[in-house]
Amino acid sequence: MTETPKGWLSRLTDGLSRSSRALTQQLGQVLVARPLDQARLDELEEMLIEADLGPKAAARITAAFADQRFGRSSSETEIKTALAEAVAAELAPRQGVFDPLSGPRPFVVLFIGVNGSGKTTTLGKIASDLTRRGAKVLIAAGDTFRAAAVEQLKVWAERAGADFIARPGGADAAGLAYDALARARAQGHDVLLIDTAGRLQNKQGLMDELTKMIRVLHKIDPDAPHEVLLVLDATVGRNALAQENVFGNAVGVTGIVMTKLDGTARGGVLVPVAQASDSPIKLIGVGEGVDDLQAFDARAFSRSLVGLEGPFHG
Repeated sequence: MTETPKGWLSRLTDGLSRSSRALTQQLGQVLVARPLDQARLDELEEMLIEADLGPKAAARITAAFADQRFGRSSSETEIKTALAEAVAAELAPRQGVFDPLSGPRPFVVLFIGVNGSGKTTTLGKIASDLTRRGAKVLIAAGDTFRAAAVEQLKVWAERAGADFIARPGGADAAGLAYDALARARAQGHDVLLIDTAGRLQNKQGLMDELTKMIRVLHKIDPDAPHEVLLVLDATVGRNALAQENVFGNAVGVTGIVMTKLDGTARGGVLVPVAQASDSPIKLIGVGEGVDDLQAFDARAFSRSLVGLEGPFHG
């Protein structure tokens, strides 16, 4: 993604302001200007769990605080900085890279996730970024059961200057994926972006459909799809963990996109999702604009989560 770090850091901090306000207000009440004792540590751990960081991360972060600050009084900035460093230590090993222009041509990206997660919008934003960088992009409307999704993708394709392929409602999604890859190869596209359905009401049927799409792509390119991005909605909180488990067990997810971090006071849910998944966090979204989807930076995210602007020093 192409935006300058300074502009993105500012918007990330703004986008996570609900999460940071909820967290730091409690931090101030519990920790600032008081010696850190066991009672305060217990309150901190409970606070982190309530912020959806998860019990395991909360316990490790609290232990790190105990090692660094037990018996000491601290300023608000010191507390925030220490917390940001602890969260970053949890997330840094789970930071991944999404770079479809560095791989084979056409580079095939499959987008999966439940309906309403922001999957179609995420695909459209990525298409816009890629065409802005000079790539020839083909978008395939693989959610053939939702006319609204097809229309939304068509609008994104037109806006991005990307090519577009769709089929009549109810058409076989795997057949569409096959035709899309054949066209992308024949017409020299750099990247093929494939949307998919997200109907968890019939979980097994959906997983069968996704695995069938992957099988038919293999007939043309044994390595396709080169990226399988699972799009999760931060506003559903810890339900995102259940979604990651469902998709992660059935489909070979290579990266996670966490959307709508600006719409929740529990942005900390990214921490247990990152820890539970075998796949890294690659992109995060904090708004509706094209530039509001950016590469995941564990340290920048951690500082924004606690209400600090700018990168770590040193």
